[in-house]
Amino acid sequence: MRRLPAVILLNILGIALFVSWYLPSHHGFWSRLDTAIFMFFNHIAANSHAYAVFLAVTNYRAFDITSLLAMGLLYLHYLLRTPPDRRYQLISLGIVMLLSALVLNQLGHLLPVSRPSPTLFFQNEDGVVRVSQFSRIPTKDASMDSFPGDHGMMLMIFAAYMLRYFGGRAFACGMAIVVLFSLPRVMIGAHWFSDIAVGSLSVVLVGLSWWLMTDASDKAVSWFNQRLPGVRDRRYQ
Repeated sequence: MRRLPAVILLNILGIALFVSWYLPSHHGFWSRLDTAIFMFFNHIAANSHAYAVFLAVTNYRAFDITSLLAMGLLYLHYLLRTPPDRRYQLISLGIVMLLSALVLNQLGHLLPVSRPSPTLFFQNEDGVVRVSQFSRIPTKDASMDSFPGDHGMMLMIFAAYMLRYFGGRAFACGMAIVVLFSLPRVMIGAHWFSDIAVGSLSVVLVGLSWWLMTDASDKAVSWFNQRLPGVRDRRYQ
């Protein structure tokens, strides 16, 4: 495979990233960084009801629709720019992207890690607040098992597909979506920073590299494309 060296390099980076967090006692410098980030945002929430309400709204389950809408609009932009005879191929690509995201998310949760979110870990500390209680809005501000960040992983997978099939500009837009919609989970304390920066990213680097940097994804797109009705050109090019 032409891209095998790059695939191996990404696997090494992903494994090294995970090991840098997993092996050190109490997760080493990642723990200090996680704590500092959580305490910074939680202190602001404790002293600003308006900010707490903002966090509650941006982490409300229904607000997740906005991230889906953002990804959908970006994908629609490229779909509409594609010649009509190739649009079925992008529909097949969308199916493959969704299925690979679901599979990779399940595999990510097989990692030998289970830990509560910072809101639960620090819930007995003086000055620490739960945004759902402080704002009285039933929002997602805690998780009994927050590693890896599944929401952030889904967003990263979307960005990786944008890079693979649509290029650098699409990837930049995809990464903006990653930051914009994963950061609120960290700010409210539903996830540690390392849940996303280590957990989500390491899984994507290892798992998705074998899928997107080989011909596996192209073959899957072609397989689905052959089974969509009304398709003439059945190969992804």
